[in-house]
Amino acid sequence: MEGLIYKSTGSWYNIHSADGQQYRGRMKGKFKIDDITSTNPLAVGDEVTFDELELEDGLVMITSIKDRRNYIARQSPHNKHQHHIVAANLDQCLLFATLREPRTSRGFIDRFLVTAEAYHIPAVIVFNKTDVYRKKELSLLEEITKDYGQVGYGVLATSLVTKEGLDMLAAHLKNKTTLLSGHSGVGKSTFLNLLVEGGDIKTQDVSKRSGKGMHTTTFAEMYHLPGGGKVIDTPGLREFALVDISREELSHYFPEMRKLVNECKFNNCLHLNDPGCAVVPAVQEGIIPAERYASYVTLLDSMGQNGW
Repeated sequence: MEGLIYKSTGSWYNIHSADGQQYRGRMKGKFKIDDITSTNPLAVGDEVTFDELELEDGLVMITSIKDRRNYIARQSPHNKHQHHIVAANLDQCLLFATLREPRTSRGFIDRFLVTAEAYHIPAVIVFNKTDVYRKKELSLLEEITKDYGQVGYGVLATSLVTKEGLDMLAAHLKNKTTLLSGHSGVGKSTFLNLLVEGGDIKTQDVSKRSGKGMHTTTFAEMYHLPGGGKVIDTPGLREFALVDISREELSHYFPEMRKLVNECKFNNCLHLNDPGCAVVPAVQEGIIPAERYASYVTLLDSMGQNGW
């Protein structure tokens, strides 16, 4: 039988078959996939084959995994030398961010976008909670929207309280498989409760003491959307550490830099003080947003000599 993994809890998986039946399954042995050293060989969105167990009603044994169209991974929070596959077979990523309660840093956004670029998955940024933005945050939102729009990313503004932008956001998800990501407390679960029929996904307020969101989603899980499409909700992230990117490669995952790297004098140009660099003049002329370049430099500084 064939099915799709809708939820992963570590050793157990919730599987939906093509005819709508639901099963709980475990892996048969260990799967070695594409030479990926990961903490989770199977992820939400994976297509698998499985056998029903005669003595265990509703329980199945997963026997194989089909080739992935794509996947997205981050550094394992428990082992920096291993991947953690967040989800597989995606059409796009939706990064939920906020400029207040809690504030999402540009650095976090850019690390996520670099990862999406590295795995060739289109990304859209959603700035939620616009109903609590003051003049300062609204001005910053305008600036950020201009910067990321200039680079080529879609930026949406929403308030799940006033429903501002909700219809536009729902239309963006129609008939696609979308990964939702972002810090805890930015509104991912609230968003899903508004979209998913009978949604009862747990939500929790931002901690008053730390100003940060508190985790409510424990495991990645996929949901059907009434208008067509699927959404994968993920646990809130405090950080998003990159994997398998070298210092020389990093600029290739900034689309605005990628267009110019072939114009640099040297192939291993790091776009700092390198002679004949085409990127630095583009920053000085405003072709590349200064904040994006600053993120690039910060990321480069945080990498070891051999990258992540």
